[in-house]
Amino acid sequence: MSSQPAQQPRTVLVTGGNRGIGLAIARAFAAQGDNVAITSRSGEGPEGLFTVKADVTDTASVDAAISEVEAHFGPVEVLVANAGITKDTLMLRMSEDDFTSVLDTNLTGSFRVVKRSLKGMIKARRGRVVFISSVVGLLGGAGQVNYSSSKAALVGFARSLTRELGGRGITANVVAPGFIETEMTAVLEDELKKSYQAQIPAGRFAQPEEVAKVVTWLASDDAAYISGAVIPVDGGLGMGH
Repeated sequence: MSSQPAQQPRTVLVTGGNRGIGLAIARAFAAQGDNVAITSRSGEGPEGLFTVKADVTDTASVDAAISEVEAHFGPVEVLVANAGITKDTLMLRMSEDDFTSVLDTNLTGSFRVVKRSLKGMIKARRGRVVFISSVVGLLGGAGQVNYSSSKAALVGFARSLTRELGGRGITANVVAPGFIETEMTAVLEDELKKSYQAQIPAGRFAQPEEVAKVVTWLASDDAAYISGAVIPVDGGLGMGH
């Protein structure tokens, strides 16, 4: 999927855009001429991308960060809610903090950034919200009750948002990546990688750029009539879900 470069640069905000999938998404928008801002918890990011310090678990931090983006580029027109954490462990070993902290970042964190970004979109009567979920959000994953729950919830979030704001030129969609070649998968042992790949019909992990292309397309004019959708980028791993 590819889209034509935006006629006018839009303000794009990618949370957690300093590495991995988020960074690939940020660079893809920048490559097509958009004004891209990313958040990172440290406030440090790659050269060439406007980086703001933000902790998505803190409402005041989110407000300050988005205010900084608005002052620099103007109101957010495309929001990619990508920031997320994992605290994997089996259910019987999972503490309440293991569960609530993952939900506070992955789900409530998305709520904070979406709510703050929507003001400008509603005023402009246009906007794109893309949530980065995961194949395990719908397929499930042993040791990932917290992460899977947080990622599954983004589907209901996007669909409810669509029902509220679909008539105002705002779309909300979910991208559900499978196994992606990132720093996280690079440290896996070869045998474990092979066992994971054996479950994937495509027979390989994806590149972060393959996720980024889907996100930029969903944010384009070509996808203006798509909202509340879940787009898997998983090589067929989650088929039927």
